[in-house]
Amino acid sequence: MPLFRRPKRWASLVAGLALTSILLTACGENSPSILDPAGPIARSESNVFWIILIIAAVVFVGVEGVLIYSTIRFRERPDSPTPPQIHGNTTVELIWTIIPAVVLLAVLSVTIKGIFDVATPPANSNKTIEVTAYGHQWWWEFYYPEYKMTTADTLVIPPHTNVHVKLYSNNVIHSFWVPALTGKTDVIPGHDNEKWFSADTADKTYVGICAEYCGTQHANMRFDVKVTHDNNDFLSWAQLQQQAAAVPAPGSLEAKGQEVFKNQCTTCHGIVGVSQSTPYLQDPNPAGRCDDPTKDNGCLIGPNLTHFGSRHLIAGGVLDYNQQDCNPGGDLSNCNLAKWISDPQKVKPGNDMSVNVDKSDLPALVAYLESLK
Repeated sequence: MPLFRRPKRWASLVAGLALTSILLTACGENSPSILDPAGPIARSESNVFWIILIIAAVVFVGVEGVLIYSTIRFRERPDSPTPPQIHGNTTVELIWTIIPAVVLLAVLSVTIKGIFDVATPPANSNKTIEVTAYGHQWWWEFYYPEYKMTTADTLVIPPHTNVHVKLYSNNVIHSFWVPALTGKTDVIPGHDNEKWFSADTADKTYVGICAEYCGTQHANMRFDVKVTHDNNDFLSWAQLQQQAAAVPAPGSLEAKGQEVFKNQCTTCHGIVGVSQSTPYLQDPNPAGRCDDPTKDNGCLIGPNLTHFGSRHLIAGGVLDYNQQDCNPGGDLSNCNLAKWISDPQKVKPGNDMSVNVDKSDLPALVAYLESLK
């Protein structure tokens, strides 16, 4: 018997380490977490989590402790008498009815408070910014109705400001989630939702994701929430976004790239000053919204690229915009933008982008898109 005892012990140890490693795969330096809240809504949700976890832990430890104690203390022994029966003991039955009811009432109270907290604007600011978020397959679009501008995959907000987000989808169900700032809210076709949140820390970028399976590239539908230094910094950014695209110098590589864009990309993408007079407005008004495929309302299926060069995500976060590796006069083999344009289906299979840019035109198109700050 001792011969086989040690291998079994090692097998148990290896199995335990394997299970632990699986658990740790969910951890990462940049992994978003609800346990690190950075705004009042996220803190309210985190408080609900911790309170319920503590209550559940106390109940678990108490019940398991009594169970283990009873198993050892009152285990059957040789010649043990028949234990007394407590069936019908009113006192005991009241105890195990009242205590769970009190615990559940406490959990209910905390949960209801959390529901009201997330359904109303945070009380830390009187300033509000309106944003309309559209869940596409598979990227996010953000329209600012007050400023008449649109961005893709990056939501820029000022700190200490209530952000009112209206959520729309014209394809499948998505779920808007920024773990550090706010909880999950479904984005359902034909059923418009909304949410409130704000950020406490300036000069910070938070990861947002789609938390509802929405197709083959669901895992590659991330976005960033970038918090500016202050409100003036946000207004400066908004003023830049409202401007038309930069005009390339005649005869330059960027000018050639602009012609390539006009010939290859205007079916799906718009650039103000090139293929559009103004940003197409993702207006919440149903008559003007771009989420009705039965209406020809001038809306395009791809992101607006007027200020593409100021962004840092490509294709819903599949690729980072590594501009330092995208020197049009040099080697583009490590340029993510060039990889995306050359073969978008290889980078993100199943997406709506289909292009046929000649290899000789690629440096010019990359140079032009980089110039759109």
